[in-house]
Amino acid sequence: MTKAFFAAICMALIPAMTLAQSQVSFGGGGQDTSAPVEVTADSLSVNQSDGTALYTGNVVIVQGDMRLAAPRVLVIYSEERSEITRMEATGGVILVRGEEAAEGERADYNIDDGQIVMSGNVLVTQGDSAMTSERMVVNLEDGTAQMSGRVKTVLQQGSQDGGQ
Repeated sequence: MTKAFFAAICMALIPAMTLAQSQVSFGGGGQDTSAPVEVTADSLSVNQSDGTALYTGNVVIVQGDMRLAAPRVLVIYSEERSEITRMEATGGVILVRGEEAAEGERADYNIDDGQIVMSGNVLVTQGDSAMTSERMVVNLEDGTAQMSGRVKTVLQQGSQDGGQ
């Protein structure tokens, strides 16, 4: 491999590496965090004393165009018990919004500030491209995400079949 070829490859990858270590798009525009939250699970355990509900077994949560699936989700209600303030999903989490999908070991959704923090071997797929990191913070209001912790990006350029 010549030095010129190697330099050209490095220059082509710099924008991708910069993008992966800063903000990336996730799910397009804003998410309505005041939209109803629908939860489906195999079982539910409610703790009235601390204002939590534990959903286990094939948990699926839908809010607007966002879908989260995990084996276990702890829902934390406000002090008045009138609305959900946070959700903690563990055991292998899949988050889908629009055309993007993310997987991780854990996801914490703070409904009040419209952020989801995914951690533990996070994998984001956007079409044929993929990114991995240890942590991703999704801002649902503007549809962006910040990835950190050894970020790796695989960008697919053009057609996979050579343009045929």
